Amino acid sequence: MTVEHERRLERLKTYFRDDVVLPGDRQWDRARAAWNLAVDQRPAAVVRPHTAEDVSRVVRFAADVGLHVAPQATGHNPGPLPSLENVILLKTDRMRGVRIDPHSHRAQAGGGAVWWDVAEPAGCEGMAPLAGSSPDVGVAGYTLGGGLSWLGRKYGLAANSVTAMVVVTADGTIRRADRESEPELFWALRGGGGNFGVVTGLEFAIYPVPELYAGWLVWSMDRARDVMEAWTEWLAGVPDDVTSILRLMQVPAIPVMPEPLRGRDLVVVEAAMLLPERKARDLLGPLRRLRPEIDTFARIPPAALSHLHMDPDAPVPAMGDSRLLREMSPSTIDAIVASVGPGTASPLAAVEIRHLGGELGRPQLDGGALSHFDAEFLLFGAGIPTDPETADAIRRRLDVLFDRTRPWDVGHRYSNFVEGRTDPRRLFPERVYRRLAELRARLDPHGLFLANHAVPGSPYPPDSGAKLGERAEA
Repeated sequence: MTVEHERRLERLKTYFRDDVVLPGDRQWDRARAAWNLAVDQRPAAVVRPHTAEDVSRVVRFAADVGLHVAPQATGHNPGPLPSLENVILLKTDRMRGVRIDPHSHRAQAGGGAVWWDVAEPAGCEGMAPLAGSSPDVGVAGYTLGGGLSWLGRKYGLAANSVTAMVVVTADGTIRRADRESEPELFWALRGGGGNFGVVTGLEFAIYPVPELYAGWLVWSMDRARDVMEAWTEWLAGVPDDVTSILRLMQVPAIPVMPEPLRGRDLVVVEAAMLLPERKARDLLGPLRRLRPEIDTFARIPPAALSHLHMDPDAPVPAMGDSRLLREMSPSTIDAIVASVGPGTASPLAAVEIRHLGGELGRPQLDGGALSHFDAEFLLFGAGIPTDPETADAIRRRLDVLFDRTRPWDVGHRYSNFVEGRTDPRRLFPERVYRRLAELRARLDPHGLFLANHAVPGSPYPPDSGAKLGERAEA
């Protein structure tokens, strides 16, 4: 950061006053922090806009002075970002307005809204958005990556339910992208990531939920293999109304965890079922015959889905990674249990197997850059890196898990569950990758924006740390 940049950033305060935070300011450490505390973000400045016009002004300023812009609502997945040394971190958390229209089954959300901002008022109308499993994940970032919901097997990826986005592009223009206006940008924003601008507003469908039966079945970890085999067999007979996750969990012995779970190693089956209670009970019969220690399944209101997964409700340090798998065979189960099951001394706090398929697996003719998965399962592992030794252990165990499950890996990945830097060509089919690159080069030729998974078209590789205007060698 040059002295001239510092002077110009000070002048930015004349426009935004307390909405600009610079190194050395009293609020600096709080302002620059990501939700994932394992990532130490050190940008040139933090700006917290209130409107799309504010965003446009910041984007134009950054382009004029030779800085980049990294939009961020919550910072749940900041690990893939390159260095923020010459970057304005644009925190959108003050743009959280939400409007629910139960008659048209539509919601509007500001670019900094989190899913609880939408799920709670929608639930009051007996409706649900295609929200993630954590209530404080940002709506925009989640949707830009595709969006994997508790209702996904019934209604597909959240990106498929978007009807419009408002986005500020690299020239500072505020654009509305939908099927009629800016259709190519609209296509890219639905699953292509945050490479194309700052999303300041979204419009999307929400869905009536007349019947919802959901909960957990819990066993001791030593039952892992039996439960995994029964669960995968059970999945073969469930309708698209059922979305389910199996987790191998090492629950910390801390007061915020429920007493029956605290300090234990467990195997958990979670499910959300858009079915009448009697039908849902009958469907759960094969799993209940395994005599779970805990059974929390019950009728719940739609908004309660936000808390079903029991993700942390405050920032924590975390490390994780994932793979998409084509099947869950007996040999796949063997590989997972041998890697992270009972007796392995795994440092991973949780390993999740998310059932895909249903509408999540069906191509959408008018879908975006990511409209479906060509995999049946998503395998995700995560740990809490309390110190460098623990971080190394987590990384090594993730390598073991994914090496042993490599025979079932479909060969590409889902960006929202990739929490480290990766070659972006692994995230998209080649034709999609090329189309995204061409649009990025056209809309952002100087690589103004930094997203956590940069596609080509940017003038530098994702991990080069190059400054605006510098081009990496071919």
